Amino acid sequence: MINRVILVGRLTKDPELRYTPSGVAVATFTLAVNRPFTNQQGERETDFIQCVVWRRQAENVANFLKKGSLAGVDGRLQTRSYENQEGRRVYVTEVVADSVQFLEPKGVSEQRGAAAGGYYGDPFPFGQDQNHRYPNDKQAGRIDEDPFADDGQPIDISDDDLPF
Repeated sequence: MINRVILVGRLTKDPELRYTPSGVAVATFTLAVNRPFTNQQGERETDFIQCVVWRRQAENVANFLKKGSLAGVDGRLQTRSYENQEGRRVYVTEVVADSVQFLEPKGVSEQRGAAAGGYYGDPFPFGQDQNHRYPNDKQAGRIDEDPFADDGQPIDISDDDLPF
C-alpha cells in the first residue's frame, strides 16, 4: 500500500505550536494549494489542507514559517475521529508531515506583502531559491539572473562529474 502526499503551498496563518503532556512538540498549520486548472469563470481555485508536524521539525516550522510563507510538505494522509464537547463524532483528514521544506528565504513573504500593488506571482515557481541553493558559494547569482546564461566561455566539466 502507498500513502504519500507531496504539497507546495502557502501558509494561511502562523503555525500553532503545542506540546503533548509528555513534552513532544506538535505544530499544526493550513496550507493553501492552488489547483493547476481554472474553473468555468476562469478563476483558479485553491484547496486548504490541514497539516500536522511533530518533534523538532514542529519547532522549526513554528519558529521560521509565518502566514504567507511558501512551504513544501512531504508526508502521509491520515483520518481520525473524536467526540466534541456536544458529544458529536467529528472526522478529521490531515497530512502528517514527515518533512517540511522552507521554499523561500526568511523575510520574502513580508517583503511581498509590503510591495506596492500586491502579489505578482511565485518568486520561486519550482521551489528553488537561487540565492540560497549553494549556501557557501559567494558567486551565487541574484534571483533574476539566469544561472545557465552563455557567457561565451567554455564549460570545464570532467567526465567523472557526469551522471551518465
